[in-house]
Amino acid sequence: MAINGRIKKKDIPEGLWLRCPGCEEMVYRKRVEENLHVCPECQYHFRIGARQRIALLADADSFEEYLANLMSPDPLKFVDRKSYIERLADAQRQTNLYDAAVVGRAYVKGRPVVLGALDPNFIMGSMGSVVGEKVTCAAERATDLGLPLVMCSASGGARMMEGILSLAQMSKTSAAVGRFSRAGGLFVSVMTNPTTAGVAASFASLGDIILAEPGAMIGFTGPRVIYQTMRQELPEGFQTAEFMLEHGFVDRIVSRRNLRSEIASLIDYCVRQT
Repeated sequence: MAINGRIKKKDIPEGLWLRCPGCEEMVYRKRVEENLHVCPECQYHFRIGARQRIALLADADSFEEYLANLMSPDPLKFVDRKSYIERLADAQRQTNLYDAAVVGRAYVKGRPVVLGALDPNFIMGSMGSVVGEKVTCAAERATDLGLPLVMCSASGGARMMEGILSLAQMSKTSAAVGRFSRAGGLFVSVMTNPTTAGVAASFASLGDIILAEPGAMIGFTGPRVIYQTMRQELPEGFQTAEFMLEHGFVDRIVSRRNLRSEIASLIDYCVRQT
């Protein structure tokens, strides 16, 4: 009901609008979704799930998933405020995924690739044994098939609930990417918001070409931890994709709308050169 020409908050359907973290404006949710989950006012790139990411990059009906039903067995029987098994179940219900990585074979504008993405909504896209196995599988399949590898990272790092088994995935995935590289493969790493900690320190930083979405947070650990360790003020914009580009850690920043075409162009160029 309107009072004095003003619409009361309760008259607005829930979920119709959302606040953009970039410009802090209220934006119409449908406009954001139609704009590939990018704010139409300030171009802030909202986080999206792994399957959404793959749908944006892969040609229609071309994605063939690897290891789709792989699940963690909770090797440490980890419990804090709740058990790891409960956390996994919550994340599985929220995302409709078994774990945080989705990998498989696909076509990107007609170019065959092995394509993968991490889901930031599944325990912050953290890398446990399942994510490590899927990334390794993607690299090994790309090696066997002689295809480019495209991995889209969105992760808070290693998954603490799996302890040293999680940290071991850093070397495991890096070794697989190394074997792929020695076989002459092209690895395009796409860093999205956030790409941090164990993922940033392993396979995500090993791309032959490293792309990033605008404004993505990229780095090993958070600014607060770094400040508490070094007791030094950090540069403005530290750990943004733009800062990383300026300092040579990222090759190019590409908006979500152009990412698919950019990957296809890079594949054409690199394959032609080799």
